[in-house]
Amino acid sequence: MDVRTEELGHIGVVMGGCSSEKEISLKSGNAIYQALKEQGCRVSSVVIETTREEEIIATLKSLGIDIAFLALHGSFGEDGGIQEILERRQIVYTGSDAKASRLAMNKVLTQKMLAEKGIPVPKYCVVTKEDVFDSEKAWDVLEGGPVVVKPAAEGSSIGVSIVQQKDQLAAAVDLAFQYGTEVLLEKFISGREMTVGILDEQALPLVEIRPGNSFFDFTAKYQKGMTEYIVPAEVSKEQSERIQGIALEVYKFLGCRDFARLDFMLDAQGNPYFLEVNTIPGFTSTSLLPMAVNEKGIGFGELCLMIARLAAKRKQAGAAKGTS
Repeated sequence: MDVRTEELGHIGVVMGGCSSEKEISLKSGNAIYQALKEQGCRVSSVVIETTREEEIIATLKSLGIDIAFLALHGSFGEDGGIQEILERRQIVYTGSDAKASRLAMNKVLTQKMLAEKGIPVPKYCVVTKEDVFDSEKAWDVLEGGPVVVKPAAEGSSIGVSIVQQKDQLAAAVDLAFQYGTEVLLEKFISGREMTVGILDEQALPLVEIRPGNSFFDFTAKYQKGMTEYIVPAEVSKEQSERIQGIALEVYKFLGCRDFARLDFMLDAQGNPYFLEVNTIPGFTSTSLLPMAVNEKGIGFGELCLMIARLAAKRKQAGAAKGTS
């Protein structure tokens, strides 16, 4: 049975944070806040600028928040930080739990585990700040360029470079190190970029991403008109179902819940390669999960309400368990 809007209690949309994705978080959070308000929910915006547990909990308690709708992107928001705090204080929140968030945010660990499981991922190698980086060796391991260089735990394509020449590799690695202590280098897959949204254990229609830039970078993601989106993606039914199947397998293997967005590349032969999973994807006017949901006839406000209800069901189940 679905949770009625009046049973949701007071929803706090948690946004902001201290990561490099703060401004995007504020955009997502404000969009969610407005949508829930229009749906008739009792909702407040909760802008945090700290990772201190006592301060965060004091803010939530002062507002009387029943459900935390997490719109924090990047570190602390998607790496299990805020989730651990809320779990310790038994505050129900939206999205994946702390364990799944930590795992999904670490691109290096995710790629390693999925490769061992037989999920197709690009050829890769890893560099840490303690390593003496050997660009010659890395270039050979990845069978020449182009190479994608990215921080192990960032989102929104922040710190990401596509390197065409071997002598540019070291500078790209240095850039990525500005956003963490571990860097992932991947063989660039030339082809079509696809993304698959998951909502309540169901794979959504594929979205094809055709960026105006050389790749789907920060500007292409968040500036209107910079990217063309094809929904549903123009692929065969069999290919679509195969990619959706891989996405669901990864989603469940990592332990994600409620919703997520998984990114893929299709090479020239149509073979899919998993790139990464976003446990708190963007909720802006150009964001991909809302776009895919809309193809199913579900508007943005209804999407936000559905996610809040998923968290509310967990709260009700926990309450029932506690009184049994």
